[in-house]
Amino acid sequence: MAKSKGASEIEKVFKLMKDRDVKIVDLKFTDMLGQWHHFSVTTNEFSAETFEDGIGFDGSSIRGFQRIHESDMLLYPDPTSVFLDPFTAVPTISLTCDIADPITKEPYSRDPRYIAQKAESYLKTTGIADTAYFGPEPEFFILDNVRFDQSTNYSFYFVDSDEGIWNSGQETRPNLGHRPRYKEGYFPVAPLDTLQDLRSEMVLTLQSVGVDVEVHHHEVATAGQTEIDMRRTTLTKMADNYLLYKYVTKNVAKKNGKTVTFMPKPIFGDNGSGMHVHQSLWKAGKPLFAGTGYAGLSEMAMHYIGGILKHAPALCALTNPTTNSYKRLVPGYEAPVNLAYSQRNRSASVRIPMYSSNPKSKRIEFRCPDPICNPYLGFPALLMAGLDGIINKIDPGKPLDKDIYEMSPEQLRDVPNTPGSLEEALKALKKDHDFLLRGDVFTKDLIETWIEYKMFKEVKPMQLRPHPYEFMMYYDA
Repeated sequence: MAKSKGASEIEKVFKLMKDRDVKIVDLKFTDMLGQWHHFSVTTNEFSAETFEDGIGFDGSSIRGFQRIHESDMLLYPDPTSVFLDPFTAVPTISLTCDIADPITKEPYSRDPRYIAQKAESYLKTTGIADTAYFGPEPEFFILDNVRFDQSTNYSFYFVDSDEGIWNSGQETRPNLGHRPRYKEGYFPVAPLDTLQDLRSEMVLTLQSVGVDVEVHHHEVATAGQTEIDMRRTTLTKMADNYLLYKYVTKNVAKKNGKTVTFMPKPIFGDNGSGMHVHQSLWKAGKPLFAGTGYAGLSEMAMHYIGGILKHAPALCALTNPTTNSYKRLVPGYEAPVNLAYSQRNRSASVRIPMYSSNPKSKRIEFRCPDPICNPYLGFPALLMAGLDGIINKIDPGKPLDKDIYEMSPEQLRDVPNTPGSLEEALKALKKDHDFLLRGDVFTKDLIETWIEYKMFKEVKPMQLRPHPYEFMMYYDA
């Protein structure tokens, strides 16, 4: 395993530690589901040799990783990932780590970050391109209160936001009445938008830790739905940035007495949170998706779209990986449930943005994913599907330049849909995953582990439990 990223990068880490009088080094890594984990060491226990020798941890306590009798694993810090943690009272630097086997020193096949790195390496071996750019648009809710519990004889959740339109009738004084109505939260100014300063604090904090941000705004739903868009970058770097993005937004919210959720559908009756993912391929510094075809696309880009649409049901198992995801992927709430492509059209699952004629801006946008996705798995899966389309010259068919939401069932009869549940998506992945195995980017072990974990830890437990709404429908039957 190539552990060292170069002496100069390591020197920068120690210079930062000296300049900022750092006392603690925090080591972060990602579990299979896409959540950061960490532990910290003192600066006395951290040296240049740590980058070469690694540092041990228990892999059996991490979701989807090792069994108890083979639990020892190694973390190798990536010096290029260093940042000064903005949320700790004690001066602390953070480093994202790669995971390896302690005996062979080989990269760990279930390390999600390794999947992303392999995808970028595989892209170069194809000769098709040398760089894949990704630009996700995560949406999330900023709430003021959340309560939930589950037991043998009860189950409930309660979320609240002062911005929620349901609070218009509250007798609190003063009740000033300025709240976004359902589906009318897109771009109103203050006093309807109460979160401008909080979002700005999130943006400035992101920039302070090295994440470039393009724009922030209130989103469509009531109750504090928000979007902050990062500037595009390469695949693994963007996945790194997205984990950092979640860390920053959640902690800035907490510091201000609020809470952030990336659940796709935390509120019934209004829009859920998606994560539209912009993608483009480049080679030798030149964009490859610009051309003279439909919407200014190249033939390569059209085939890339063909691969995305063909494999979309299987992709959803990775890009929409929770049971809650499929409460967003339903008609009527601006979620792209029909697998079609179109220019400008936000009702299509693949959109070609038309903001600029600059070839460098030409890209495709897959609108199905949601923000609970593990980017180290979701982004590589999208790349591999697109490459499969290019390799096999998959025709995406004709564009659908209509408002899909207004089309009748008869008109949509021949347009395929996204899966209706996580179980459906997992079954699609089980049948259709050979495209992910090219170049050993994904492994059968990882895919099988993912399907088994999701089925037995998420799908089946949900199926076993009574739902509160079932009491509304059936209690007096």
